[in-house]
Amino acid sequence: MTDLDTASFAATGYLNLGQVIKGDELQSALQLFDHDHSANAWGWKNNAHHHQTINCDALVTSPDFDGLIRHPKILPAISTLMGGPVCFSEICVRHMAAYDGEPFQNWHRDRPRWDEHPFRMDYIQLMLYLSDVDETTHCFSISPEPADAPQREKQEQLAAGDIVDLYGPAGTAVLFNIAVLHSASVRVTQRERKTVQVYYGHRQRPALSNDSTIPATLWRDHDDAETRAFYGNLNEKTRRYLAAF
Repeated sequence: MTDLDTASFAATGYLNLGQVIKGDELQSALQLFDHDHSANAWGWKNNAHHHQTINCDALVTSPDFDGLIRHPKILPAISTLMGGPVCFSEICVRHMAAYDGEPFQNWHRDRPRWDEHPFRMDYIQLMLYLSDVDETTHCFSISPEPADAPQREKQEQLAAGDIVDLYGPAGTAVLFNIAVLHSASVRVTQRERKTVQVYYGHRQRPALSNDSTIPATLWRDHDDAETRAFYGNLNEKTRRYLAAF
């Protein structure tokens, strides 16, 4: 992370880190994804609204996703942008199949701004491509928004015409403030898109969602105190499962 990177994030709400994993490491990540997608198909749900199938309990079905969640080339940049220690909030591994229908987008903000933060950021997301993404495939799109300007309503923001389609080879990582307007762009294509999408929060702020169960092996039983702290902001889903089992 450089001062230029930080300034760019402040001006746009996102940062493309480029291809952070490659070679054998990329192949291992892709094998992890593919194995979970096939062996744990029961854990994948259809999200037709985004033309995706998703598994948000990937830490349960494939614990090795922890290596991507806390990747040493990614997590330090997240901590820098968030301004201190962060916690795990959610993981959704996502598959977008070939598509021959009408192209569409679903522009949205996941959460409101948090005005007490320098970048108005309560939660940050990692978008990690595990397949090549270009103008012929589905992609992630964002409408850049500066942190120091009033936030426009969705239609006003889109009417301004500032939309960026994020492309890159497999292994590309993008970080963005989930309060910034964004969308999956579903296109006519014969190529599939594979992503690992991870949300991070501030340790003293509320849990983001109840989509991902956090395994006790990480937040309670792990030997490393920092690992326990990183995974220790439990959502209500995890608490309910803990009480039940």
